[in-house]
Amino acid sequence: MRNRPIPGSSGRVRPVSLFRDPVLHAPCETVTDFGPGLHRLVEDLFATMYAARGVGLAANQVGVGLRVFVYDCPDDEDVRHLGHLVNPRLVEADGVELRGPEGCLSLPGLEAGTPRYDRAVVEGFTVTGAPVRVEGTGFFARCLQHETDHLDGVVYADRLTGLRRTRLLRAVARSPWASRIGSRPDDGAAARPLTDP
Repeated sequence: MRNRPIPGSSGRVRPVSLFRDPVLHAPCETVTDFGPGLHRLVEDLFATMYAARGVGLAANQVGVGLRVFVYDCPDDEDVRHLGHLVNPRLVEADGVELRGPEGCLSLPGLEAGTPRYDRAVVEGFTVTGAPVRVEGTGFFARCLQHETDHLDGVVYADRLTGLRRTRLLRAVARSPWASRIGSRPDDGAAARPLTDP
C-alpha cells in the first residue's frame, strides 16, 4: 500500500526547452524560497520528465532558471534511484572516466558518447529545505553529473570535442525539431513567476 503520492501525479506537463535556448546556457539562480511554488515546480518537473520518458530533468529545461532537478534513474545494477535536489552541488566526481552514450530531453532523439566519471556525490536540499547527500555510480552517476551540469548552464554537447561534436551538431541541424530551436511552444510557463498557482 502506497503511503505517499506518486511524484508528478499532481504536476502539469510543461514544454521542454530545446538545445540553444538561452535558458539552457546560463547558470541557474540559487533557490531561496522553499514555499508552495517550489513544491509545484518539483511536481511539474516529475510530470514533464515522465511524459517525455526521461530519467532526469532540470528546472531550466522547462524555462525556470532555478537550481532544481528531479530524477528517476537506474544505476548499472538496475537499482532505481528516485528523488529531487534543490541547490545541488557536485562535491565529488571520481573513479574511472568512461565515455558512454548520453542523451537529453532538450536534444530529443539524439545521443553521443560523452565522458563522465563512474562515481558522483551531490549535496543539496529537499523541497522542504532538509539537507541531503546523494551518491551514485555507473549510469546514475552519469545522470547526477548531467543534471548538475544543466544547472550550471552546460549541456552534454558542450563536453564534446572534435568529430563527436561535429557529428552531433550535424544531427541537430537535420533533426525534425531543428526549426524550433530558439523558440519554445508558449503556454505561458516560462513567463510565469514561480509562485503562480
